[in-house]
Amino acid sequence: MQDAKLTAKAHDDHGTVIALNDQITVGGDELLIVGGPCSVESLDQMEAIATQLGQHTIQALRGGVYKPRTSPYAFQGMGEAGLAILDRVRRRYHLPVITEVMAIHQIEAIAAHADVLQVGSRNMQNFDLLKALGEINQPVVLKRGLAATIQELVMAAEYIAAHGNPNIILCERGIRSFDNYTRNVLDLGAVVALKQLTHLPVIVDPSHAAGKRELVPSLARAAIAAGADGLMIECHPVPEESVSDARQALSLEDMAALVESLRPIATAVGRTLPEAIAPREPALV
Repeated sequence: MQDAKLTAKAHDDHGTVIALNDQITVGGDELLIVGGPCSVESLDQMEAIATQLGQHTIQALRGGVYKPRTSPYAFQGMGEAGLAILDRVRRRYHLPVITEVMAIHQIEAIAAHADVLQVGSRNMQNFDLLKALGEINQPVVLKRGLAATIQELVMAAEYIAAHGNPNIILCERGIRSFDNYTRNVLDLGAVVALKQLTHLPVIVDPSHAAGKRELVPSLARAAIAAGADGLMIECHPVPEESVSDARQALSLEDMAALVESLRPIATAVGRTLPEAIAPREPALV
């Protein structure tokens, strides 16, 4: 990939560590585990998740407030009200938050309320959006397009880097196939290839790949074994009541069990997970 002038790996030990906030990083020895719902639904929902996640080694919280949906009649997210909820939760529970940006005009508001901006699969080749994200300093999670090649993903990252922002986290989330048993096909070969081709951190979203919660834990463990720098997993206080992607969301108890099951695999591949911490009082905001 000769055109990948900024994102290509220069030598075997070339790897970038990206800070989500002043305490949490991705790309180093410690794995990043991100958990949360597909969509922000209420303050009570997000606080319940933050309280539970803070006990089980989850370092960052995900939640969508602007949602690209196949049907124009489906829930599109809470918008600015959802951003206010994320901002309150991130400050109160000391958790960096990741949320999706769909358009250039949303960048300023999202950047003011979230720590990391996510480019979803449908926007991976929205080049004007990528260029605009290159002009901010905050990290960007770039999800692979549902029919994108590895080279197309790398070059999409190059757009962001070429416009000034080197803080890019690649995310494998599955690609479309003829087989519809799973929502998508998780391409762990791409994880291995991206770690060889680029110096950027690579995380995996097994929830969108599987589409079925019972498949998520095994795919998550396989991703860590394949060399992923972290995971982004959907979870919900009451998965069956989730307004979007309910079928693939884990309960908070199952999420905690999954994280604990990663420990021996992390050790085997020379990675670490932070120890579970006791609940702490949220900050007053």
